[in-house]
Amino acid sequence: MPDEIAPLYEVSDLTALDFDPFLREALQAGPLVRIRLPHGAPEECWLATRYESVRFVTTDPRFSRNIVGRPLPTMNKYLIPLDRAVSFVDPPDHTRVRSVVSSAFNRSAVTALRPCAQAVLHQHIDAMITAGPPADLVHHVTSPFPLHVTGALLGVPETDRPRLRTWANAVLTRAKDEAEVAHARQAKEEARAFFAELARRRRLEPRNDLISEMAAHVDSGRIEEEELLALVTLMALNGWHAVRNHTSNMVYLFLTDQSLRTRLLGEPHAVPASVEELLRWIPHKHGVGQARVATENVEVGGVLVRKGEAVYVSYVAANWDERIYPDPHLIDIDREGPPHLAFGHGPHHCLAPLLARLQAELLLTTLIARLPSLRLATDPQDVVWQKDVLIRGPLSLPVAW
Repeated sequence: MPDEIAPLYEVSDLTALDFDPFLREALQAGPLVRIRLPHGAPEECWLATRYESVRFVTTDPRFSRNIVGRPLPTMNKYLIPLDRAVSFVDPPDHTRVRSVVSSAFNRSAVTALRPCAQAVLHQHIDAMITAGPPADLVHHVTSPFPLHVTGALLGVPETDRPRLRTWANAVLTRAKDEAEVAHARQAKEEARAFFAELARRRRLEPRNDLISEMAAHVDSGRIEEEELLALVTLMALNGWHAVRNHTSNMVYLFLTDQSLRTRLLGEPHAVPASVEELLRWIPHKHGVGQARVATENVEVGGVLVRKGEAVYVSYVAANWDERIYPDPHLIDIDREGPPHLAFGHGPHHCLAPLLARLQAELLLTTLIARLPSLRLATDPQDVVWQKDVLIRGPLSLPVAW
C-alpha cells in the first residue's frame, strides 16, 4: 500500500487575528507531522507544533540552521535571504556574532532607554491629538514609535529613519512575481549600502550608538564587515516591522475585547501581564519561518526524523498548545504556566524581547492614562489588514476619543 500523501500547507491571509485552521489540526495530529509545502524540493518536510516538540527542535544541536544553498521545501516561491545573516548560522559563529550586540538589549540597557522611549511616544500621541479624531493610530503612533526607538538605538539619523520602514515593507512582504522580487532585492541592497556608509562615518566620528560599537568590533576582528551589515539590517528592518505589528494588534484587541479593555482601564498595573498573554495569544506570524535540517537521525516525540530531512517549527501553534495552556483561545491575563514562545526559543531566539516588551507596555499604559476614552472609529469588521506580510497586523486603526 503506498504511503499516504502528506497534507499541503498553503498559507493564505486569514481574517483579522483568526487562528490558522491548518495549525489547529496539526496540533491535534501529533508532536511532529509530515506536511507538503507549495514550493521547493523535495516537497515534503516535518512540522513541529506542540510546545515541547518545538522547544526540543529549536535547542537540539542536531538540527542545523545552516541551510543556505540546500534544496528545501518552502512556503514562498521567491526567497531573498540576507547574506551572512545570523539566521542561517549555527553556534559557535552564531553566538560570536550575536554577542557583539547582546549587551545593548539586556535589562539594564533597556531600562536606560525607557525615558527616551517614553518621550518619543508622548510626542507621537501629541501629534495625533493635535490632528484630531478620527485619526489613524498606526500612522501617528504604532508605526513611527518603534521606527524612532530602533533608529535612535542603532544610530540612524532621524531624517533617514523613514527609509527603514520603506525597506522593511519591501523585504518583509511576500513577493508574488519577478517585479516584486526585483523591488525587494533593490531595497535590500539600498539598506546594505546605507549601513555600510553609516559604519564608515562612525569609524571616523564614533558616537554612543550601536553602529559605532559594531564598527569597532569589525576593526578589532571580532566580526566581519559582511556580518555587521547583515546583522544591523536584520535588527533595523525586523525591529520596526515586528513591534509595529505586535503593538497594533494589541491595541486592536484592547479596543475590541470588552473584558480586556475594562480590566486594563480599571487596573493599569496589569498591563505587563496583559502584554505577556497577548504575545502568547496573538497568532502573529503567517505560516512558518526558516527550516532546520537534521544532521543525523533524531527522534522527536516518538517520531524519527532522518538525517537531511527538513523540520519547520510553529511558535504560533506552540503558544496555543492546550496541553500547556488550557483554553488557549481565551485571553486570560491571570494565566499561569511556562513562558510563551512568541520570541522564539533556543540559540535563535529574538535579539530584543525586553525592548519589544518595553515598547508594548509603554504604549498601552500611556494610551490608557492619556486617552481612556479611546475607541475604534469604525466597525471592527471594517479594519483593513495587511496582505502577504511576515507578521500580521492592521494596515490602519481609525480611532476617536
